[in-house]
Amino acid sequence: MSASAAKKIFRKGKKPEQGGPPHKRRKLDRSQLSSGSPGAALVSSQDTSTSAFPRGNSTTVIDPELAVDFTTSETKNGESLATLRKMIFGRLEYTSAQKDPGKYLAIDCEMVGVGIDGEESSLARVSIVNYWGTVQLDEFVKQKERVADYRTKWSGIRPSDMVKAKQFEEVQKTVAALTKDRIIVGHAVHNDLKVLLLSHPGAYIRDTQRLAAKHNVINSKRPALRNLVKQELDVVIQGGEHSSVTDARATMAVFRLHRKEWEKGFKPLPAPRAGASKKRKFDESSEPAEPTPPGRGRKGVSSGLSTIVKRTPQTRSKSTVKTASNNWWTTLGASGIAGKGSMKL
Repeated sequence: MSASAAKKIFRKGKKPEQGGPPHKRRKLDRSQLSSGSPGAALVSSQDTSTSAFPRGNSTTVIDPELAVDFTTSETKNGESLATLRKMIFGRLEYTSAQKDPGKYLAIDCEMVGVGIDGEESSLARVSIVNYWGTVQLDEFVKQKERVADYRTKWSGIRPSDMVKAKQFEEVQKTVAALTKDRIIVGHAVHNDLKVLLLSHPGAYIRDTQRLAAKHNVINSKRPALRNLVKQELDVVIQGGEHSSVTDARATMAVFRLHRKEWEKGFKPLPAPRAGASKKRKFDESSEPAEPTPPGRGRKGVSSGLSTIVKRTPQTRSKSTVKTASNNWWTTLGASGIAGKGSMKL
């Protein structure tokens, strides 16, 4: 048989007299994909993925909620995982009591880039939720500088969000009033307070990043929020554009899981005193009745008198010592004058 004849037979799918079987593509049976085969598991994991898959010039983003089990009856540390997962994605209905600010507030902020090449961060959105996940504040902040990079891929902020944005001072004042005398829950919350130019008492701060590392919840000194939420709640967040509301709810969910254990490391909050003045008034009874004796000032501060006053080893009464210490300059002056008179030239 000639070579050309063998090629024709091979193309038709027939076995040639010599050589192996033809390489023919086998059609996939779609019915097998739903029967629990390995191929079905692969397709299922791809269809419910929370990542973004680039396809040519476009990007397909899969809804992260599709991979979340909201029906589980599993509990952890007394908290329902299904309820916490619903709270993260805003799927809960709240009672009137659950809409109040309450004792705990979770906060999260989003930034945009300003300055040269957008390298400097500027506060653009602030979100605060309560213990149950109810939104207490969600405001966009008007920028005083030209925004070089909205960082939409991570911040989720667009130019259209700035239309109804409020001035920084107004948002700052609202946040300060809302969080006063309440416990702030945040992930690396010092960054949020820094961009808000606010301070908060340490006894009223619960930093989930620091507490998770301290109590060995996760094997990391500075765990990312998305990793902590994935481990503790089996929920994927921040797969694409961030939402400060979702992140604040996720932070509160993690805190609720470990609240009983983490709160043991904090002292009970002091009860506010009725009629107590914010400014400290001068109280004469708190001051020492007599001035501090020479040479016995505050620890670490030297008066210098110990290099001038000469103490004899003889025991003297307190009145003698007091007189000598009060008149030391007269003794020093007299000895100096006497010394000059007795000098011979």
